[in-house]
Amino acid sequence: MSAETDAATRYFDAIAAALSGLDIFMRDDRSPLYQHGIVARIVAEYIGRLESSFSCWRNRLGFMESFRISRAESGFPVFQNVLELENDRRTAAERLAGIPRPDEIRAEMADFILRHKAFPSALQKSMAERLYLEAVKEGEAFGPFTLAQTAKVSVNPKNQRPFYLVHWATFDGTANLPLIYMATVEDSSEEMVAQLVDREGKFNKTVRILLPVDGLLNPDLAHRFDDFTEKNSAYTLSPATIAVNLDKDFETLHPKQLRRVVLGPFYTAGITEHNSTVADVLSKVRKAENAWLLTWTIQEVYSKAEKPGRRGLFSREQSSQEFYINTDDLEAARQGVSSYEKHALVPHEAYQALYAAGEAEKVFAGYKVHILSKGQVISDV
Repeated sequence: MSAETDAATRYFDAIAAALSGLDIFMRDDRSPLYQHGIVARIVAEYIGRLESSFSCWRNRLGFMESFRISRAESGFPVFQNVLELENDRRTAAERLAGIPRPDEIRAEMADFILRHKAFPSALQKSMAERLYLEAVKEGEAFGPFTLAQTAKVSVNPKNQRPFYLVHWATFDGTANLPLIYMATVEDSSEEMVAQLVDREGKFNKTVRILLPVDGLLNPDLAHRFDDFTEKNSAYTLSPATIAVNLDKDFETLHPKQLRRVVLGPFYTAGITEHNSTVADVLSKVRKAENAWLLTWTIQEVYSKAEKPGRRGLFSREQSSQEFYINTDDLEAARQGVSSYEKHALVPHEAYQALYAAGEAEKVFAGYKVHILSKGQVISDV
């Protein structure tokens, strides 16, 4: 096994363990995030997409020799890999038609070995490519951009407006980070109010909505909303900027809350280089599959008030949200959020190594730490 292949194997083992641990944390009813219920379920959906992507990338190594990750920054694959995976998804059916079926390849491999007394490397690559394309075609990967879905519909009893919980995701091409967005948006469109709100100002139960719904529930604004989210989901934009842009661009949509989950950075012993202290300690962890650390940040901005719109003879001004930015917290102000939480997930063995080295307090300063041990996640350590 070459050094590159060994490093790739260790990386894929580590990221698989990290995403599996994160999925356990999100689905655990004792975890802090599970108290938000639907938020944890939505994040878990996107973790599943990431796991599917990494599974495909791992299969891809069977016939492609290189795989680049952002070693000095995010610890995640570089954006080019995400684009290639998306392109392969679109062309998978066509390419599969040109590759023999698995049983045919196996028969050719057996025949090659018998006749040439050698290993059929080219046929093995064909088999690997076929398995990769089948996985890409069938699975739901974490793409460059995942269109919005409406996950919840209800009515605000105070103003009789329907509201939606909408989520979408993007893999930021500059930061090489997976980003998950969730927005709670009220809708004052006359058509949607008439359809979704009954005479008592409550949700009209005679309307059957099978959730989740692809796109924004409002069909008149769904395409515009998709276009907006695709153009306004970059990591360089603060949650407050995105929320303000959404508020300005849609007269009848009123964003009340926007959450962004930033997955990463991810640290792996001997591979990533973005923190020398963490790298030095993780390199001393006995089992390579336990030599990693995954961090993520949950950012939130919410509206503290709505400024009513005005209509005059010669001008009109649409209503606007007053978003709360916590200026008492310098980091919250820098991020452009009302609040934020920094989380870290680490295997028990790696946490012990950091603790023994006297580095745990410095490395995890400001983080909520969750320890993965024997298939369970222990929080509040």
